[in-house]
Amino acid sequence: MLITTENVRFGYDDKIILDNISFVISEKERVGLIGANGEGKTTLIKLFTGALSPDEGKIYKKSGLKIGVLEQNGGLESDKTVYEEMQSVFAGVFRAMQSLRDIEKSLASVPYGGTEFKELSSRYEQLERSIAAADGYNTDVKIKTVLNGMGFSQMYGQKISTMSGGEKTRLKLCRLLLEEPEILFLDEPTNHLDVTTLFWLEEYLKDYRGAIFTVSHDRYFLDSIVTKILELENCRVTAFRGNYSKYKVLKAEKYEHDCREYEKQQEEIAALKDYVARNIVRATTAKSAQSRVKKLEAMELLEKPLPPPRPPVFSFETTQKSEERALSVSGLSLSAGGKQLFSDAEFEVRRCEKIAVVGENGTGKSTLIRELVRGRNTAVRWGRFNKIGYYDQENADLDPEETVLGTLWHKHTELSQTQARALLARAKLSDEDVDKQVKSLSGGERAKLALVLLEAEQANFLVLDEPTNHLDLLAREALEEALKKFEGTLLFVSHDRYFIERLADKILEIDGGKITLHACGYAEYTAARKAAQESAETAAKAAKVEEKTAAKESGYRSKAERAEEAKKKLKRKETEEKITALEQEIDSLNEEIARPEVAADYKMLGEKCARLEQLHTQLDEAYALYETLLD
Repeated sequence: MLITTENVRFGYDDKIILDNISFVISEKERVGLIGANGEGKTTLIKLFTGALSPDEGKIYKKSGLKIGVLEQNGGLESDKTVYEEMQSVFAGVFRAMQSLRDIEKSLASVPYGGTEFKELSSRYEQLERSIAAADGYNTDVKIKTVLNGMGFSQMYGQKISTMSGGEKTRLKLCRLLLEEPEILFLDEPTNHLDVTTLFWLEEYLKDYRGAIFTVSHDRYFLDSIVTKILELENCRVTAFRGNYSKYKVLKAEKYEHDCREYEKQQEEIAALKDYVARNIVRATTAKSAQSRVKKLEAMELLEKPLPPPRPPVFSFETTQKSEERALSVSGLSLSAGGKQLFSDAEFEVRRCEKIAVVGENGTGKSTLIRELVRGRNTAVRWGRFNKIGYYDQENADLDPEETVLGTLWHKHTELSQTQARALLARAKLSDEDVDKQVKSLSGGERAKLALVLLEAEQANFLVLDEPTNHLDLLAREALEEALKKFEGTLLFVSHDRYFIERLADKILEIDGGKITLHACGYAEYTAARKAAQESAETAAKAAKVEEKTAAKESGYRSKAERAEEAKKKLKRKETEEKITALEQEIDSLNEEIARPEVAADYKMLGEKCARLEQLHTQLDEAYALYETLLD
């Protein structure tokens, strides 16, 4: 067991956040913590990491437990370059490898059998074992694998201090993956990641050797990674085996079972009380009535199951239809920050289609959406009778000084107070919330307010930029249901793959400076994209081989040139064989040196260390020669 919680209770002032929390996190376990915004998910992680202490109860951790934490906005701060920072994870390994080389040289020169010789031999053996245990000779491979997978393949030499907040958070995750703690606490790890990076991260975490405890609203991620769901609701934690999809089924079954058991017990209690009431005063039945009284007193009463939290309700209705060709784009080119995003874009959106805009970070998805809504570009033609409703991911059009109710009324004066309050209440903005200023709302509350404003528009063409940002799982699912029922046209940007898969019947992809409309859903699109990437990689390899073959066959070469090339090729082959032989001998020699019987024979150990130093020198010379033969 890595971490055990026993009856943990925690609160702020008079408000209880966590009450009677008890569960265990085991080695290599994959746990997903879910719950509505404000339930205390981040608070629970802080209790595990020691940033907070429980008011009551205990949290037990394995002795010496190595913990890694990724906070939502906890970016990496450093003056180093990307690669230098990742190398610093293995600073101890690099020092050990340098010490090993130094000892090899010293062993070859100190008198055999002396005190210094023995001390060096012992130290050498320890270092060799520690490097092997840390897989120290593969550090560069590890670093490049993680950096490339997380989207930093072209940024090795960039200073971290010059990066954006999202990039720094991704780098923090890279460092954590390389550090390989026994348990990773990840708070919304999929934020700031594009789709390609998300798929890579999921595959990497599946093979991660430690335990993972993640807070996430990404249902695709939870389905792919976790094997246990912890639901935080009404200050309590309930565990469910399986991923998110399995949790949905098990939760519904548990609620039905708990209701049946509670009702069954209530019926039994009612029957017992009725019997007691009718028979307690009768001499012939008083004894049996008393036994039922004792049974009632000894009965462990079940709590009445609380119904699942009521999700917010959204409804997007429209009063008119647009023409069949709702949007036409022809010859659209856009740039941002001096960079050409795409050029000569051409696509069409038909009435009632639901289209997701996808692409890597920085390709121009939000820029495209804003340009379409702006409506001033001659390359963009909106169909007649369109009424456009736009959702901005930043909610920039909300006045921070205005109240929630005032914001809705000022934009929709036709609504009565009853209608306005009803719309807000359906979105789970309470009577207390409606009098708050917008600036005091949480990110999720602001998002719900913006969605209510969008509902009130009764638009027939919805353009949404990251509408699920800041929404918890219940709100996301409620929004999905509402948009599935929406009878108008929908064009949206989202990083939520589950959301895209459920809604989109077409995919508008921005990639490589081009825009392509795919007439298929998300699952088919991703499968086709993966197949195309694999095919392109295969074709690129084949083209490279063909190019080399053609280069060799084309052009006249003199007899002397051909002879020189043949001589060079032979020398290159001999050098390759020499390098292989030297590396094999070094590996074999390292294995021998690590054996206890060799370490105990100081004379033999000294000879082998001297030989190892010679081999390393020869290997360096062979590699230097090989590089000259590649020209």
